[in-house]
Amino acid sequence: MSANPNIVIVGCGISGIAAARRLVKAGFQNVRILEATARSGGRIKTGRLGDSIVEIGANWIHGPSEGNPVFCLARQYGLLDPEALTPENQAMDVGGHPPWVPNVFSSSGRKLNAEDLQPALEMFSELLCESSEFHSQGGEPWPNVGDFIRSEVQQRAAEMWKDMDANTRSLQLCMISNMLKVECCVNGSHSLDEVGLGAFGLYKTLPGLDCTFPGGYEGLIKNLMSELPGGLVTYNQPVRFVHWNNTEKRENPVTVECDDGEKIAADHVIVTVPLGYLKKHHSTLFRPPLPLHKLHSVQRLGFGTNNKIYVEFDSPWWDHDCEVIYFVWEDEDAMLDQVSDLQGSWIKKLFGFTVLKPTERYGHALCGWIAGHESEYMETLSEQEVTHAITQLIRRFTGNPIITPRRVLRSQWFHDPWTCGSYSYPGKGCSVQDLENMMEPLPVKESQSQPLQVLFAGEATHPYYYSTVHGAFLSGCREADRLISHYSSISPSQPAKSKL
Repeated sequence: MSANPNIVIVGCGISGIAAARRLVKAGFQNVRILEATARSGGRIKTGRLGDSIVEIGANWIHGPSEGNPVFCLARQYGLLDPEALTPENQAMDVGGHPPWVPNVFSSSGRKLNAEDLQPALEMFSELLCESSEFHSQGGEPWPNVGDFIRSEVQQRAAEMWKDMDANTRSLQLCMISNMLKVECCVNGSHSLDEVGLGAFGLYKTLPGLDCTFPGGYEGLIKNLMSELPGGLVTYNQPVRFVHWNNTEKRENPVTVECDDGEKIAADHVIVTVPLGYLKKHHSTLFRPPLPLHKLHSVQRLGFGTNNKIYVEFDSPWWDHDCEVIYFVWEDEDAMLDQVSDLQGSWIKKLFGFTVLKPTERYGHALCGWIAGHESEYMETLSEQEVTHAITQLIRRFTGNPIITPRRVLRSQWFHDPWTCGSYSYPGKGCSVQDLENMMEPLPVKESQSQPLQVLFAGEATHPYYYSTVHGAFLSGCREADRLISHYSSISPSQPAKSKL
């Protein structure tokens, strides 16, 4: 082992940045990041809607409290509003579902009383909690979350809602369809039928009421990048191959080959590409290929699309205290979370909007959320087609035929060639073992060759904070620590493990 190893990090998202930062602080000098695009941040991407700063990618700090390194860094860099820093805010434990004040509109153009839909909301919330418990019980009565929720709703509704008239009961079931679509966005899945029931509860939440960055999430990236030595990142440098286990080259067991033909000899490579990219390109990226057990875990884990459609208006058509708007289709009492006619009905997958607050900062703006294949199809449409669909939808649900958006902006994560979607979720048949396989370095322990040649970081490699920015950050730190620990154990004079 060379005393100052060559370490190459593939990808300059927050996990790659976290790994580089940790290694540099620990005294490693030959660290290099290769980034396929012209920018840092990966799925953290800030844009503009008129005069407003909006997030194209990561939106919130989920669970902003002491245990969340992203919150602690954002606080350290002075990037948050005062209310996000209050002890009350940090202590509030919402279990991943903030208690937003809703407005509910129906497809017949009526504004519904949210209290009338409480039976559906409460039943759905209970079933989500129950869905999270199977991972610790060692059995799955259904193969996926969608089947479990639908079957339980049918059973419980027959008993608990038997005194409701047919129309009221039908509307409760339609509301549950809407909540299924919400949960598709939360999970980044096409349908809850694709989310494994046994692994659903592996995800862990942190206390704290989710908060945003007033100046944009990219402010966090800029601050982190400022702590790295200049020239550490090479931009517009896609990696074509990672040649590992080069047994004839004992001094540098890994060669990273870039699209432009550059070959970089390395002792260690930390691969931080999104799971969507890994699913699509693993067979060509790694030479030799990934071991079968690791490949199977890559395939079992889910990676879907959740896109945003920002819409700005001259004046609000929602209540002043409203935080989320739900659109309930009155023909969906079969509890659907996907549409049958993609081209004709894709817009039905949009569950509604979150309200951008405060109004002084954003004006009258909403963020629409749409997941799955419908979301992927939306990306292929022109901005005019998306604007038309959104306008017709809002006019229908509000019963107001003259509402017209001022401007629309949407994300397109599925067609981003370096991402291929939004974030990961545990697919059907997924287990703790799959998440452990994701973060296992190559070659595997039994091998006699040089250890820790290829390491893996990124949100999809975190065993319980997957799909989050803090999960991605912590995974980068974890792999850096793995190398720091390795060199500390070889020789006490090697760089010490960073406490920062």
